Amino acid sequence: MKNLSYAHGISDIPLKGETIGNNLRATIEKYGECEALVVVSQDYRATYQELWIQVEEVAKGLLAYGIKKGDRVGIWAPNRFEWVLVQFATARIGAIMVNINPAYKGSALKYALEQSQITLLIAANYFRKTDYVEILNHVRPECKFPKRTVIIEKDWEKMIFAGKKISDDALAERESELQFDDPINIQYTSGTTGSPKGATLSHHNILNNGFFIGERLYYTEKDRVCIPVPFYHCFGMVLANMACVTHGSCMVIPGEVFDPDQVMKTVQSEKCTSLYGVPTMFIAELEHPNFSNYDFSSLRTGIMAGSPCPIDTMKQVLTKMNMTEVTVCYGMTETSPVSTQSDCNDPIQKRVSTVGKVHPHIEIKIINPENGHIVAHGEKGEICTRGYSVMSGYWDMPEETSKVLDKNGWMHTGDLGVMDDEGYVKIVGRIKDTIIRGGENIAPREVEEFLIQHEAIADVQVIGVPDLRYGEEVMAWVKLRDGFEVSPEELREYCKGQISTFKIPKYWKFTIEFPMTVSGKIRKIEMREVSIIELGLEEAAKILTA
Repeated sequence: MKNLSYAHGISDIPLKGETIGNNLRATIEKYGECEALVVVSQDYRATYQELWIQVEEVAKGLLAYGIKKGDRVGIWAPNRFEWVLVQFATARIGAIMVNINPAYKGSALKYALEQSQITLLIAANYFRKTDYVEILNHVRPECKFPKRTVIIEKDWEKMIFAGKKISDDALAERESELQFDDPINIQYTSGTTGSPKGATLSHHNILNNGFFIGERLYYTEKDRVCIPVPFYHCFGMVLANMACVTHGSCMVIPGEVFDPDQVMKTVQSEKCTSLYGVPTMFIAELEHPNFSNYDFSSLRTGIMAGSPCPIDTMKQVLTKMNMTEVTVCYGMTETSPVSTQSDCNDPIQKRVSTVGKVHPHIEIKIINPENGHIVAHGEKGEICTRGYSVMSGYWDMPEETSKVLDKNGWMHTGDLGVMDDEGYVKIVGRIKDTIIRGGENIAPREVEEFLIQHEAIADVQVIGVPDLRYGEEVMAWVKLRDGFEVSPEELREYCKGQISTFKIPKYWKFTIEFPMTVSGKIRKIEMREVSIIELGLEEAAKILTA
């Protein structure tokens, strides 16, 4: 029999059977005097002991505001120190933190608030040019949630003050009620159909995944990790924050949003040993006119993930940025998120052409999606994951959960991969038509359902087309109603403020029909092929990715 594409992560290190709060307490006891969190844009610094005190203040504030175990607490803000405090404070009191994308506008925000029934929303006053308070006031009349809102710039200190009446015993009593399998986090992810779904993750999911990511990177209390990726995504809060906290490493935040010059400046001034990013971030840094002015000698490792990585970019990161031990991760929000990761000691060829091997205590198999049988090494199939990292399900969506999580506990990723004889996995495509633009997952159906509401549009199909900078860009093929005319500029204006900016199509094509199969199904593969030629994207389509 041929070697089958199945692997499980053997490890001498056991899973951590504890809550995030208990694990953080152990880190404080061991590394209390070490620097824990630096946020350059806020001129904020805290040791682990100081971080523990501040997390406790926020936890008590939430208790004072009546937050019960299992209540949903939303966080709608960019990368700030308050975000990190909320992440660990909610874990300590058993609240379920709901990550809300800072780019969400009215309709997307309203959906997240209502779908997860958020009790308390902690929000920034603004983000870039977006006035969060104005958006909240707009959706509030039609939305029963949240019951209470804390605007960070205005209400943060009030919440901390309210918590002073909560005793240490009251907090300890709440913590004693918690179990490591309790849900602790909801992250909205765009699937292949309809509205976003809230992947529900536990202490056990997030804590262990972060820990084993840090193990692959050989983190210690001496590491300083530059984190320009967003906290609302698993990349920021698990691959970064949890990997650091479980090893006593320092979280270094350059700013609220990604700025290549600020990132490089931070790496140099804070002597960071590790740097994270999606491929587009590394490309922006490498191509920046000030790149040669910065010193990267402190860097050792890091993670490139979120979307397929151009092999040439990976080689430049290894050589020009001194990240000789850089790794690539693969996973999805529903698996906490990492399932495979390359090792710092893997041969360079494996690190630039694959997404590594299966993680400890996790199983991977690659199957024929038509019959479910495991394929042989070297054969293409759907990647499935099983183990501690798999979510409990989509929040309040049992039918959607059953579509991806089978009776044997396997999470069907929808991604196509190949496993070689050594167990290394390469991603070769997707069954799902999710668009991955610069690390952001975009469900074409979600954009289609919004655009179809325009009075001039009779039908619309959204696809992803290759892009040198972002990996993929959004394109809409539009069929107009008889007698109507509309320009791409008018449609872009229609989208502004209604859907997230990164979901607004860059390219528009007006057509009278869509390519179809004999059975009447839209052929999006053909649409993509036609669009590549018409838009002159052949070079972008040729880029090899890991």
